[in-house]
Amino acid sequence: MNTQEVTENATFHPDQLRRYVFDVCSAIGSEPYEANLVAEQLVEANLSGHDSHGVGMMPAYVQSALGGRLRLNQHASVAVDNGAILIVEGARGFGSVMAKEATDLAIERARETGVALLGLRNSFHIGRIGRWGEQSARQGLVSISFVNVAGHSPLVAPYGGGEARFATNPVCIAIPGSNGQPSTVLDMATSIIAMGKARVARNQGVPVPDGTVLDGEGKVTTSPEPMFTNPREGALVAFGDHKGSGLAIMAEILGAALIGGTTMAPHHERDNSIINSMLSIVIDPSATDGSLVDEAEAFLTYVKAARQREGFDEVLIPGEPELQARAARAEGIMIDGGTLAELRATATAAGLDDDTVVDLLGV
Repeated sequence: MNTQEVTENATFHPDQLRRYVFDVCSAIGSEPYEANLVAEQLVEANLSGHDSHGVGMMPAYVQSALGGRLRLNQHASVAVDNGAILIVEGARGFGSVMAKEATDLAIERARETGVALLGLRNSFHIGRIGRWGEQSARQGLVSISFVNVAGHSPLVAPYGGGEARFATNPVCIAIPGSNGQPSTVLDMATSIIAMGKARVARNQGVPVPDGTVLDGEGKVTTSPEPMFTNPREGALVAFGDHKGSGLAIMAEILGAALIGGTTMAPHHERDNSIINSMLSIVIDPSATDGSLVDEAEAFLTYVKAARQREGFDEVLIPGEPELQARAARAEGIMIDGGTLAELRATATAAGLDDDTVVDLLGV
């Protein structure tokens, strides 16, 4: 692509972004296996329409690695092996590695026992949770996951609260299909918007959706800025009032407290890390007497055939927006100018020279 000002938006082929992530990770010390997994996961998030979890995470990753808060070239280590239960220690390693390796172990165990209860604790950011649900579903298995986020100040206000007490604590459920692909994947933060979407809005200079952010006085605002003060003054709003707030609290307890992970309780150190713990229930449908795939696909077909509501072009089921985004972005992913400037600075901080940065980003 042609050289252009970093303040302008730019479109990149996915392979170019993968190369950027791989080269930056390699520059800070990641071995090829790790650098490749990080590149694949981040670019896949962009392709899936979730820029909040895409290559825009690289500044946080590099800063954390250089500051010693992210440990490079770690691998999943089994801490508890008790029948159907596996607890894996993440040891602040790259979540792209930890979550993949832990999920591989859970898939293997579920095939042996019919169901596996996986706990991945204290990993560095594991990214878009849907990726790990899809990993199980592609093997013909059901996956149900609860995730917490710790290591930094809280992000989301509880129902009725005017200040944050927990993070965006996602929940993911993935169901296998008949073609070796998931039939449906529900992957959602328990806040109305993820923190990364506030970051993208700030970088693009646009407001956040109304009702999604509280300012330092606990009042609703459309500005993302209260989420980026130091110390943080703002808070995200949980979806569905008490429902999202309650689900986030349960994700905190099940996703971390149950398996020995770090919660947002104030006695834990907060060093501006992104620490995830995840509880996943992985089920082999062949161990039941149901007909999961056939019944699920028949039901989903029935759902899709519903009459459209006014103002909507189609009836969507979980996972379809990601499939549509992957088709639309297969040849080009737009990176906003603010994020592009951050990516350039990050490559420089990682130790890449100016010519290499221009070669990678065209800026």
